[in-house]
Amino acid sequence: MPITTCVFDAYGTLFDVAAAARQAAEGGDFPSLTDAWPQVARDWRLKQLQYTWLRAVAGRHTDFWQVTQDGLDWALEAGGLSDPALRKRLLDLYWELQAYEEVPAMLAALKAAGLNTAILSNGSPEMLEGAVASAGIGGVLDAVLSVESVGIFKPHDSVYDLVGARFGCARDEVLFVSSNGWDAAAASGYGFTTVWVNRAGEPQDRLWAAPGHVLRSLHDIPELAGV
Repeated sequence: MPITTCVFDAYGTLFDVAAAARQAAEGGDFPSLTDAWPQVARDWRLKQLQYTWLRAVAGRHTDFWQVTQDGLDWALEAGGLSDPALRKRLLDLYWELQAYEEVPAMLAALKAAGLNTAILSNGSPEMLEGAVASAGIGGVLDAVLSVESVGIFKPHDSVYDLVGARFGCARDEVLFVSSNGWDAAAASGYGFTTVWVNRAGEPQDRLWAAPGHVLRSLHDIPELAGV
């Protein structure tokens, strides 16, 4: 069936998760971050994701804002950075992450072609609302779907179920796009057509399914969607 609905992961896919650490370092107020920010950003993101998986497996759900704070605290301690003002600055910036440069035009092209567009994210509704507003992309999204409505993080099937429940579409009508290889793989196994946006050129995860397509950016998403 043709694609009717394009669904995007948020963090790392539409929004640059390294932007908070990079911006804090560029401001000049935190010289300890000048050289350390790339490692802090990597550690923060890795722990943030690991904590979602561990909480899902253990049945100990909390919202994404909590695991975001917990991941940052681990990253700062690992980097020997104990400045409370730096912690606050990084968390404040996370509410207004920069979107990748191709995002607005890409989403606008999908909407102009009459396709449904949505975010499906581990993020809490409040965090997603802040990021969408900051990026100015609310007008080209039909829905912002959060795992908080089912109380478990990706890649649980109940999260992917939210798409069909919202749009009434079949699984093979959905193009699902994520920068996380494991997310794109799990969504493929669920029945979506998938794209892994592999910006860093990482190896493919060895899982029960594989992404349908691999791209380096979001520029070609409209073409893959049949626009």
